[in-house]
Amino acid sequence: MHGLMQAWPLTLDKILDHAKTWHGGVEIVSRSVEGPIVRTTYSEVHERAKRVSNALLELGVEAGDRVATLAWNSARHLETWYGIMGIGAVCHTLNPRLFPEQLCYIVNHAEDRIIFTDLTFLPMLLEHRDKMPTVERFIVLTDEGHVGDTLPGALAYETLIENASSDIPWGGFDENTAAGLCYTSGTTGNPKGVLYSHRSNFIQTLITLGADVLSLRATDVVLPIVPMFHANAWGLAFSAPAVGAKLVMPGPKLDGASVHELIETEGVTFSAAVPTVWQMLLNHLRRTNGKLTRLQRVVIGGAAVPEAIVRAFRDDYGVEVTHSWGMTETSPLGTLATPNPAIAAMSPDDRLRYQLKQGRAPIGIELALVDDDENDLPHDGATFGRLKIRGPCIAGEYYRGEGGRVLDARGFFDTGDVATLDEHGFMQITDRAKDVIKSGGEWISSIEIENIAAGHPKSELAAVIGVAHPKWDERPVLLVKLKDGETATRDEFLQFLDGKIAKWWTPDDVVFVDDIPLGATGKIDKKLLRERIIRSPQSSSP
Repeated sequence: MHGLMQAWPLTLDKILDHAKTWHGGVEIVSRSVEGPIVRTTYSEVHERAKRVSNALLELGVEAGDRVATLAWNSARHLETWYGIMGIGAVCHTLNPRLFPEQLCYIVNHAEDRIIFTDLTFLPMLLEHRDKMPTVERFIVLTDEGHVGDTLPGALAYETLIENASSDIPWGGFDENTAAGLCYTSGTTGNPKGVLYSHRSNFIQTLITLGADVLSLRATDVVLPIVPMFHANAWGLAFSAPAVGAKLVMPGPKLDGASVHELIETEGVTFSAAVPTVWQMLLNHLRRTNGKLTRLQRVVIGGAAVPEAIVRAFRDDYGVEVTHSWGMTETSPLGTLATPNPAIAAMSPDDRLRYQLKQGRAPIGIELALVDDDENDLPHDGATFGRLKIRGPCIAGEYYRGEGGRVLDARGFFDTGDVATLDEHGFMQITDRAKDVIKSGGEWISSIEIENIAAGHPKSELAAVIGVAHPKWDERPVLLVKLKDGETATRDEFLQFLDGKIAKWWTPDDVVFVDDIPLGATGKIDKKLLRERIIRSPQSSSP
């Protein structure tokens, strides 16, 4: 027997319809690539997104076609998203931080027909356009006066939509229709495509709005620093319109001064970004004696958050930090470190131990911790195992079947992370499986050492990698990028770690480096670090 409720497909066009109907006058503020701050509203974005839909139909785009965006966070980018998805086409977000060769591979693999792009990327597209044979049109997210002749044949976005009607029905298709395509960062082999459905993204939106997840409200002012090309801006391009929160889009300027300016001038209450962005903001605030007068909550993910960042936000600025974990394959939010009653009752410093973990699973997310033989492991906070996940927003396979079968016999997806789960259900990533350090048959958490070392007052960035050892198989080495003008010794950092980690975890050496490379999603590129260390070992003195 089936229930007798209305059929109401969970399609993403309904989110922007809702924002227009009930929150139409709420502002969306963008720092444009051209420079000025631009203001619009949900009602205006809705109307312009419908013009995008009609323009795409006139260009021959059909349901299921892939339409790419290569752009920063802005209202125009938001319009293209909903304009593409509203007619059943697939919005394919391209990450400009990838190497051009990877971008060309992704465009060709997806068979993108059109690319919407910001001015920033025209030189790269001109150089590589011949390597993208499926692309029929480039549409530049600006007006006619700014397009110029950098990319011959490119269309100006404003001209395109000015000549298009806003009269078009959205939706009307199955909720399992593909909505978005996002490729992994390709740290091991070629990037792989994750194909989101309208249903999966809609459910993810509902999950994120929970009080124990992002807890967004109509009264919030939301600054998604995390890019829209980085796993859907962690869902904020859907969840903010879903509640009618004011959106502040940072465009291409993510330095500390620019971020601080937007936070203060627009009254931002909530923001989300990777740790490196927050470190730049904190450094700027310290240099300028800056204040955070309205900011209440920040979500930090993409990489483990150092304790020093959490303490600085909490103690110096009164801002609540929520640590999160997810990946492209999880739509993306998987866990958040929001307290349960037992943790909430702890002292601030005891509670901090749990804030530094990646947190617990909300409804709709199931986690498993297994050994190499697929046996479930205890949730004791100490036993390391492979982290697996399943749920309605988790990838069931990769686009075009890349990588073959990705689910185990129970339907769980292997995240590639090594983690622990504790008695409160809090998960903590200890390493990527490919980066794990195994010394004398036991695992060492490189991430835990990194987070502590990053809290040293002279450290700007820290990374730990494993190097071969004749007796112990591998031993950890700490790499440190010092703050400008600082000098330090190996012993300073080893003494700083003393008592904070197990003795046998202590790095065999400390190497001071000029740079610690970051990958396309802001995470430390340990593969490149290992290659550099092997290729040109450095002294442990500055």
